This record gives sequence, C-alpha cells and structure tokens, in this order.
Amino acid sequence: MISSNYLANAKEAVCVTGANGFIGSWLVRTLLEDGYTRIHASIYPGSDASHLFSLPGATSPNVRLEVYEADILDYTSVLKAVEGCQGVFHVASPCSLEDPKDPHRELVMPAVQGTLNVLEAARTAKVRRVVLTSSISAIVPNPNWDPETKGSFDESSWTDVEYCKSRQKWYPVSKTLAEKAAWEYAEKHGMDVVAINPATCLGPLLQPSLNASSAVLQQLLQGSQDTQEHHWLGAVHVRDVAKAQILLFNAPAASGLLGKHNQA
Repeated sequence: MISSNYLANAKEAVCVTGANGFIGSWLVRTLLEDGYTRIHASIYPGSDASHLFSLPGATSPNVRLEVYEADILDYTSVLKAVEGCQGVFHVASPCSLEDPKDPHRELVMPAVQGTLNVLEAARTAKVRRVVLTSSISAIVPNPNWDPETKGSFDESSWTDVEYCKSRQKWYPVSKTLAEKAAWEYAEKHGMDVVAINPATCLGPLLQPSLNASSAVLQQLLQGSQDTQEHHWLGAVHVRDVAKAQILLFNAPAASGLLGKHNQA
C-alpha cells in the first residue's frame, strides 16, 4: 500500500536541472511514472528537449511538464525554473570525453558556481529539499586511500584534487569541488541537501545524443585500451539512479548529516 505521505510528496512540484540529458531524462520519466504532475524541466538554452514530451504520461491532461531554458551560471534564469517548486534535483554538470582547452571555464566553474546558484535559488524559493547528483568521481581517484588500511570508501572519502590536476583529470576535479561547495553552503544556511554518488551510468538512451558514460562503453566495445590509475569503474543502471534520487527526495531518514555529509 502506498502511504498518504508518499502520495502527498508525489504531488509536489519539482525542478530537474539538466532535464534533457541522460540521467535527467530518465529522472523526468521516473517522476512521471511515480505520479508527479508538476515538473519544471530546466535545460541549457538552445538545447533540444522535445523528446521529454514523448515520455509516457508527459502530455496527460493533469500533467504540467514545463521546460525552462536556464544556464546554471545565470542565477536569474535558475531562480525562474526553481520558483514554485518544493524539490530540486540538481543533475546538470558539464561532462565531456574531450580534453578541455580551458578546464576552469569549461568544467570547474560551471560545476561549482552552477551548483551554488541552484542552491541559492532553492533557498530563495524555500525549497523543501535539494537532491544533488554528484558522482563516484568525487570519491575516486585517490592514490592515498588504501582500502586495506582505511577500509571501504565512505562519506569521508574524497578524490585527490591535486593528483587529478597533475594528470589533467578535470571532471573529477569539477565534481569534487562542486560537492564540497554544496556541503559548505548547506551547512552555512541550514539547508536540507542530500547527495547521490553514482558510478558509471549505463542504460537505454532517451535523449537523441550520445552521452559521455555511454560513449565510454562504446569506446571499450570498439577496442579502446586507455587505462586509469587509482580508479574504480563500476556501473549502475540509469533507471536505478533515477529511482534512488526520488527515494532520497522522499525519505525522511535521508535528512541530516551522515558522518561528514549526507550521501547515498
């Protein structure tokens, strides 16, 4: 039996940043399947979100799936997307297999400042909870973390940012700094923020373009022999990530700090 609390939460308006990406599209689909009828789909200006309206239930008479063009570096546009929502799923973050020409401008600043803009907008809009989509890349690689002596990775584990910088691994740098900034902001302002750190997300594509994690699988199938030091390449189904995000949004037990921060 579905509890009355769950039904109440299912009617809350929620915002999904990066809604037309790989994880974001699956999150929108799963929200629709779970009975959410007011969804603000935030997308990068000029990007294509037409496939979202082909998702099951997206065009039902009682559903309001609204697309907001919002660059996460533009606070005003982010606030417009978040206003009127009780929950925010922050998924948007730049990710590319190409080596960035300007790592700070292309990856680090959008990840960090974009996250802070989303949190500031959520605080202004009095959002109940923010679910931050972090990454296993905020936990590994770290050559100084020895599982034999320190045990399994947990909420105290962080990627070694300086190590990654020295090897031009800018995506882990961006995700680590963004998550740390989120926890600092949440603690300072007393916000209810939870985070999920999925490994490599794989599964069927809902969006028309190939995303970075699926491209990694494609490269492996095509015979790539690239190696990664001090890294752990696990995989998780994107559908499970979407379900976990919604569970985090609704679970009262996820509120508060677990160890150093609030993770799943």
